[in-house]
Amino acid sequence: MVPVAALRAVPLPKTPRAFSCACGRPIFFRNSQCLACQRPLGYAATRGSLLALEAAPARAGKGAWREAGVPVRRAPRYARCANLDSAAACNWLLDAEEVAAGFTLCRCCRLTRTVPDLSQPDAGVWWCRIEEAKRRLVSSLIGLGLPVKSRSEDAAHGLAFDLLLSPPGGPAVITGHADGIITLDASEADDARREARRGQLREPYRTLLGHLRHETGHYYWQLLVEPSPWLEHFRSLFGDERQDYAAALQRHYAEGAPADWGQRFVSAYASAHPWEDWAETWAHYLHLADTLDTARSFGLDGERVELSYERFGPDVIAGGDDPDVQGFLALINSWMELTGVLNELSRSMGVADFYPFVLSVPAVRKLHLVHRVIRGAA
Repeated sequence: MVPVAALRAVPLPKTPRAFSCACGRPIFFRNSQCLACQRPLGYAATRGSLLALEAAPARAGKGAWREAGVPVRRAPRYARCANLDSAAACNWLLDAEEVAAGFTLCRCCRLTRTVPDLSQPDAGVWWCRIEEAKRRLVSSLIGLGLPVKSRSEDAAHGLAFDLLLSPPGGPAVITGHADGIITLDASEADDARREARRGQLREPYRTLLGHLRHETGHYYWQLLVEPSPWLEHFRSLFGDERQDYAAALQRHYAEGAPADWGQRFVSAYASAHPWEDWAETWAHYLHLADTLDTARSFGLDGERVELSYERFGPDVIAGGDDPDVQGFLALINSWMELTGVLNELSRSMGVADFYPFVLSVPAVRKLHLVHRVIRGAA
């Protein structure tokens, strides 16, 4: 007999990752063409769906597309992002409202304020890799209901990315965030360089997507936490962010993380300063939310995994004023069980653990605050 637990429906993902072409074959988030039938594909961010496309009737305008297989009268019109044929190779769509507003770049590409100097060797390849990671990030932010607007659409609170390369013999680019502007050293897209830096800094994990998730944590802290009642909750869990930030980072790089950092933080770097603790915790939340969404899109959920862990209970949550405590606990426990299996699969391939972290109770409490802030924003 099939266990009752195995008959439970897998929770619906907030950002689906499994799609099918009009021809019935599977297609994937970053595809711009079906490999089976050669149909063009495009990602409709507001729908969270990868669509098989066909040219819209001529009266819809030049370059207009619609979803294949949908009756003409019901099919919304789309335009493909102008970066489709650039080095960024963007497969996102613009809806009719965006086209009417005069946009030619999609919602994700509009966030990039500065592209790398394409005259430098490999810059085009690196830009492509960064934008690929950014599309993954932005689709998750939209799926979670977070505000995502470019600087051109919201001059006061919008988000922008400057993807920079150090000029030959010039000063190094520093990855970071300042008042809604995220600067990324585009050479992080070079796998060998990034791995060398990971080794030098003794980090268990360093990826483009991780960088982007971390830096958006700083942005959303400034947007959603600093001017809100969440600030006092933040200080009670993460500490007082008013302590000297530059001095804290200097001390961290000189002395390293405290020996017991694993009992209080999601990563060693999180121990440097409350802002970095928040950004690392935010990134971890996006890691688990998107990975679970991907797993659930393909019918897999942590609760179906036959692996017995001691599950986190309501006693680990600080404060009893959250009506969604059980939803958060289901999320975090599914994550722990799923990553336990994924780590074993990684080991069976002889590669590093898929998730090289252990979550302590204080770290789970911090993740819970991130969860509440995101739900409140949505």
